[in-house]
Parts: sequence; C-alpha cells; structure tokens
Amino acid sequence: MIYELEDTSLASGLFDGWQETLIWSCLQKVMGKVFVTDPARPESAMAFVGCFAFVAGKPDRELVLAKPEGFVIMTPQNEAWAGLIEECFPDAKKTARYAIRKDTRFDKDALQKIVSGLPAGYELKEIDAALYDLCLQDPVTADFVAPFGSKEKYLGLGRGVVILKDGKIASGASSYTRYREGIEIEVDTFPEERRKGLASIACASLILLCLKEGLYPSWDAQNMDSVRLAEKLGYEFDHEYTVYELSGGNRTH
Repeated sequence: MIYELEDTSLASGLFDGWQETLIWSCLQKVMGKVFVTDPARPESAMAFVGCFAFVAGKPDRELVLAKPEGFVIMTPQNEAWAGLIEECFPDAKKTARYAIRKDTRFDKDALQKIVSGLPAGYELKEIDAALYDLCLQDPVTADFVAPFGSKEKYLGLGRGVVILKDGKIASGASSYTRYREGIEIEVDTFPEERRKGLASIACASLILLCLKEGLYPSWDAQNMDSVRLAEKLGYEFDHEYTVYELSGGNRTH
C-alpha cells in the first residue's frame, strides 16, 4: 500500500547527496509530496512534484507502479532503480537530462546588459494576478504557474517574468517549483518569437529578481540548447543523467 509521508524527515536520508531542488521542495513540504510503502520506517521513497518523480532507497516495485497519473518523468537514484522502472514500464522512453551546478556566482552587470537588449515593441513584466491568469490560457505558458496549484500560492511563493507583445505573452521565465532557499527555473518562448533573444532576457531578469531577494535560481536542462542558454547566463554544466518518460499525458518538459 502507498502512503503519503507526513513526516518527510523520515525519508530525507534516502535522498542524501542528491542535488535536486525539486526533491528539496518535497522534503521541505513547500511543494509536492513524498510517497512511501512504510510510513513508520521507510526504506524507499518517491518524491513527486509537477510531473517529476524521484525514486530512492531500496528499489520497490509497488512504489514504481504507483506513479501518479498522467505524463511523468521518473528519475532513478541508481541502476537498480533504472532496471526496475524498465521492467514495470517496458514502453518508457529512456532519455537524458543535464544537471547544472548549484553554486553559480552570477555576473549581475552581464545579466543586466542582457536585459537591456529587450527589442522595441516588447514589454518585460513580473507575473502578477492578471498575468497569472494569462499564463494559464496556453499550454506553452501554463507551467510557469500551474504547479503551484492556486493563484494565491504562486503569488506568495512563486517568482516570474513574461515578455509581452501587443498584450500577448511572447516569452517568459518563472519558478516551476519553489524550495525554501530558491526556485527552479522554467522558461519557454512561443515558436514564432524564438531566435530573438527573448528567453535570455526573461531568464536574466528572473535571475536578477531572485538575487535581489536572496533566492537561488536553480537550473536543470532538458536538452543541450537549454545547457547553452544556461551557460550564456553564467551557469556551469555539471553532469548528464538518465530519466524515463512515462506516458499518460502530453509532455510539457
């Protein structure tokens, strides 16, 4: 039987050394949930937030099979977990993601220079109550705010910016998740607005906003284009790791 763990400290040791802010969000009970098969003395756990699941501890088939409904990106802690995921979901798509170092020392002047390159005809704005609603109107921008579950929670914990053209969102960067010490960045641009530097401008603006508040703007890359954008902003690549995309909904990341 699967249980949502109330005292997440009981599972924290299972994730020791895993430098992933989405896990921290769950363990800190800021966002997300931790699932276990033994709520008293868990030997295995799944941290789940947004569409991401991280499995750790002693490989547990019941836990893997209990993945939340819809599209899920499941990350195994080791090869034993990876093998179990492949056994339970033979149609899972095995792919790579790219971890970015979590100790970046940003050049604020360089970031401000990027922001100052906003093209004429575009407007850069922080996400407020009205822009929260606008973000939810399209799948491209919904994940800027949707993982928080409510407008109130996003406006209290989330941070984000969008670039508007003629009153419509062209690009943006926002907190996919929040943990106590910072955010995990989500960035996207509408296809017709790409190759204009808008993603760089939005991200640079969001990073500066976070630094002003003493929050760390964490970055994890889906592909090498995302890695290159991160490096342009001052981040450093750390390592490649394996994830499994489990069907049941449309991919958003």
